[in-house]
Amino acid sequence: MAATPQNPAAAPRRKVSRHRGEGQWAVGHFTPLNGNEQFKKDDDGLNVRTRIETIYSKRGFDSIDPNDLRGRMRWWGLYTQRKPGIDGGKTAILEPEELDDKYFMLRVRIDGGRLTTEQLRVIGEISQEFARGTADLTDRQNVQYHWIRIEDVPEIWDRLEAVGLSTTEACGDTPRVILGSPVAGIAEDEIIDGTPAIEEIHRRVIGNPEFSNLPRKFKTAISGSPLLDVAHEINDVAFVGVNHPEHGPGFDLWVGGGLSTNPKIGQRLGAWVPLDEVADVHIGVLSIFRDYGYRRLRTRARLKFLVADWGVEKFRQVLEDEYLKRKLVDGPAPDQPVARWRDHVGVHRQQDGRYYVGFAPRVGRVDGATLTKIAELAEAHGSGRLRTTVEQKMIVLDVEQEQIDSLVEGLEALDLTVKPSTFRRGTMACTGIEYCKLAIVETKARGASLIDELERRIPEFDEPITININGCPNACARIQVADIGLKGQLVLNDQGEQVEGFQVHLGGALGLEAGFGRKVRGLKVTSEELPDYVERVLKRFQEEREDGERFATWASRASEESLS
Repeated sequence: MAATPQNPAAAPRRKVSRHRGEGQWAVGHFTPLNGNEQFKKDDDGLNVRTRIETIYSKRGFDSIDPNDLRGRMRWWGLYTQRKPGIDGGKTAILEPEELDDKYFMLRVRIDGGRLTTEQLRVIGEISQEFARGTADLTDRQNVQYHWIRIEDVPEIWDRLEAVGLSTTEACGDTPRVILGSPVAGIAEDEIIDGTPAIEEIHRRVIGNPEFSNLPRKFKTAISGSPLLDVAHEINDVAFVGVNHPEHGPGFDLWVGGGLSTNPKIGQRLGAWVPLDEVADVHIGVLSIFRDYGYRRLRTRARLKFLVADWGVEKFRQVLEDEYLKRKLVDGPAPDQPVARWRDHVGVHRQQDGRYYVGFAPRVGRVDGATLTKIAELAEAHGSGRLRTTVEQKMIVLDVEQEQIDSLVEGLEALDLTVKPSTFRRGTMACTGIEYCKLAIVETKARGASLIDELERRIPEFDEPITININGCPNACARIQVADIGLKGQLVLNDQGEQVEGFQVHLGGALGLEAGFGRKVRGLKVTSEELPDYVERVLKRFQEEREDGERFATWASRASEESLS
């Protein structure tokens, strides 16, 4: 007999599952819904430092509790690194303990990218003494070590903290490093200096148990530069320098940006924030994420998903009504940057008549000995101040005009060029399979060799171009917003063998018409074929572009044949 409204029993029985919500604390969902939420409820990640100092560093790697090893230790910048010799095909197959080496990656947070020569010298010395010389510059202004033994961590902390650095909440479900313009307070064209806001947020938020259990990581960017030099479009919260027609210099507020496997460009709330209120507004946004953020599924636990579901009007209303208890001032959007490069590489005049000098390592790969030499050069030619950038570059500040040539010569001797080729300037790479447990392919050496090949093959190419190389789908190297984004995966070569390669994204951008790159159906290249492919597509761009056309614009309209 067919089911009818009068005879519902005849209908097939459906399994009814109780909806558990999204794990939002603000609506009463406090029961942990996954293992990560459980270990955070069991003990604050900040508390693991005491166990590291009193137990694990004395008893060794095998004494570490698994929830500390692969969970809470991230609150202090520590990740286990990949065991050598495990190929990319096993990344998603092996259990964590099978991938773990008995060494760690340790991330030093450098808020605003601000360093002194004393701090950089200590970073370099730690690298040489405890990290086998490793010290990579990241695209979030940090420095990452590898080969760190748990026995050495307390001594490393002591040395870093003695010069005002730390690894506190450099990883984990925490407020990560606060990005800042690397030329804050010195650039001639600066709209407003965001340094006081960075310092106040750091003082009130970092290491504070009120904000040490977030649904997932929380990324912040603050810049008053008209170059839009902190990738504000892909941060959870960003404050972008603008001039309000009535109130003067301040910041435009953005929320909900992020990449990974589900990328989203941040959205403007349409609010203008004065410098002295940035920290309050930041804490308001951070608190919304803590209280309303989705904790049930890790894949939906970033602020971008809440913003997408709520919309900017509701998000602003909740921020104003529940957290700030006042209305925000409406404000203008930032102007589009005129310059195509946002990395501050080269020699530039400061507000005070001195100069800053930006230089380019290869794909962020440096070492401890090089960093100590950079510190010596900066001390001899500047005032003792340096900066890191979000493009894996560095800057020496406060250089007198008569010191420029000598500094540039010293940097060039270290293979740190102030006038890099387009390819060296624009190529970025994540850590890759060398150390990362999530990676599928090699990245750093591949990026360095790609730079060399392109410089040799098409030396005349001088159009700004970004080539971002990532070892897995998680987009730490920002592949979706690069001119040429390369996502590591295993592919088949001409002989039908499974080898390292990349899925290609073309035409992504930040700043100028921000958007995500185009994926051409089936467009994948092996690592060995990569130089041939990039050379081919760049030459087609040169042949087909219109006057003044950017690569991203061309890639959006080019035929699949031209892009393959």
